[in-house]
Amino acid sequence: HVRSRRQRQMCIRDRYYMLTSIQGKTVIVTGGSKGIGKGIASVFAKQGAKVMIAARGESAAKEAIEEIKTAGGTAEYYLCDVSNWEQVQALVDHTENTFGPVDILCANAGTFPQKKIVDLSPEEWDDIMSTNLKSTFLCVKACIPQFEKLGKGRVVVTSSITGPITGYPGWAHYGATKAGQLGFMKTAAMELARYNTTINAVMPGNIVTEGLASLGEDYLNSMAAAIPLKRLGAVEDIANAALFFASDEAAYITGQQMVIDGGQTLPECVEAVDAVSYTHLT
Repeated sequence: HVRSRRQRQMCIRDRYYMLTSIQGKTVIVTGGSKGIGKGIASVFAKQGAKVMIAARGESAAKEAIEEIKTAGGTAEYYLCDVSNWEQVQALVDHTENTFGPVDILCANAGTFPQKKIVDLSPEEWDDIMSTNLKSTFLCVKACIPQFEKLGKGRVVVTSSITGPITGYPGWAHYGATKAGQLGFMKTAAMELARYNTTINAVMPGNIVTEGLASLGEDYLNSMAAAIPLKRLGAVEDIANAALFFASDEAAYITGQQMVIDGGQTLPECVEAVDAVSYTHLT
């Protein structure tokens, strides 16, 4: 059977693109030079999106976009402190001038320095609130005119299981920001609806990133032991969930969150995980 050129192109497209509605879309990924953000940027670019990485560090940002370009994707970077309103506005303007109006915002930027409450200064508390929580508000606010212009939009927030579901000593400030993002998202979903824009959140468990690796091998092994799937997640696991939320296929989902943790939050204790037999898994 001889296929037309158009049919062959469609086959190629369907083979390589998981969600075709992402192709050609303009995407901002904050904190996109490392970790989960870098994974999101890479996966979106592989699906045909035009990606603007917002980051503070130029060296890591350059490396991230070069990897994307080498793989055949389209990406640029913009140095930006996403807790600063003027810089966030400049980021959105630069993205529009570079790639066109912003279709998708991935509010991913975040930091998680580990420090217990007794040792945490008020200034350090304020700093992580600005980087993780205030930045989410600022980036969404700055993109509203873009979504209004286009008549639709997508926002994906990177929250966490830490804070909304679990706790861990030294991350009270981090957990507060991640729970705060979900609280912001619920009302934002109602307010953004008038612009035909959805906002949803991914909630990663323990994902292998540069930051997590710095906590040491013992920590990584102990976390993996508490996960039913017996492994830590990959950045692509989070990126694929973000990709779905950002797609046209998810147009009727808003104000929701998805836990991606390998089942980490399900067991009552480590013994419950050990009690499960894995002999049937291949």
